[in-house]
Amino acid sequence: MGDWLLIASRLALYLDLGLLFGVPLFGLYALKGDERSDVVPFRRLVAVLAGFGIVSSLFGFALLAAAMSGTDLTGIESATLTMLLGETSVGWAFIAREVALVLALAVAILLRRRGPTLFILASVLGAIAVATLAWAGHGAASEGGLGIFHLTSDIAHLLAASAWLGALAMLGLMLLPGRAAQIEHVRIVHRALAGFATVGSIFVGLIVLTGVVNGLFLIGLENLGSLGSSLYGQLMIAKLLLFSAMVALAASNRFRLAPDLERSLDAAEPVVALRALRRSLAFETGCAIAVLALVAWLGTLEPPMSAT
Repeated sequence: MGDWLLIASRLALYLDLGLLFGVPLFGLYALKGDERSDVVPFRRLVAVLAGFGIVSSLFGFALLAAAMSGTDLTGIESATLTMLLGETSVGWAFIAREVALVLALAVAILLRRRGPTLFILASVLGAIAVATLAWAGHGAASEGGLGIFHLTSDIAHLLAASAWLGALAMLGLMLLPGRAAQIEHVRIVHRALAGFATVGSIFVGLIVLTGVVNGLFLIGLENLGSLGSSLYGQLMIAKLLLFSAMVALAASNRFRLAPDLERSLDAAEPVVALRALRRSLAFETGCAIAVLALVAWLGTLEPPMSAT
């Protein structure tokens, strides 16, 4: 039960921090002016994500401390917490994450001025929070110059994946049936899709590139042939299949469904095109959540290279 609770807490944190970074970032590159405030209640959304992140990060750190101590949550000793916080990179990353989340919450509550400031600050603080997750995974296990390279690659991988997740969430919110009833709103959705098309290709390329780098560090070329013989390898194969499905769905959205939506807008009859796009995005988002669940699970297992 303890392992599954740890995996669930890691998944919750990946989702929350990924959205905290990806959602305001989407507002910056895909929306313009008053759209950022009118389309989605960004300020409230950032506040909720930051608040939940503070709590879930605390809970996850407590679970980690309990796992390292070989006890349950009620048996954690203050000396263990003090050691983890003051003497380990995991503890320092946790402190940095909590500070970033508290600042994000403060920004969402106190900043009243309209404009891109909220989105810039929330994106930067969200990026810091997401980056700290690398120290809780295998990316921080390598040492020396190669270790820094591996950690940097892992951070870039997390940020690119979070940006994609945030875009999916935003497009999903914008396509809710009640919100997509007006032609002008649908035009904003179409323009946001177009804005995401190029940027999304960059995200996918970065995920692939950093994924290859991380795979070389964690799996190694010599272990590729026997990848399916271990639980870690089986989960990694499942993750790659889900990612491939996401790429196929994203390509369909860009090259088939988005043009269909544009044509339907010219005819002022976007209902069918919206339904198809909504269904595709729902599948893509489901795949993204499944990928993050596998990542949360993989982070609790020993990769093949750790045995060599």
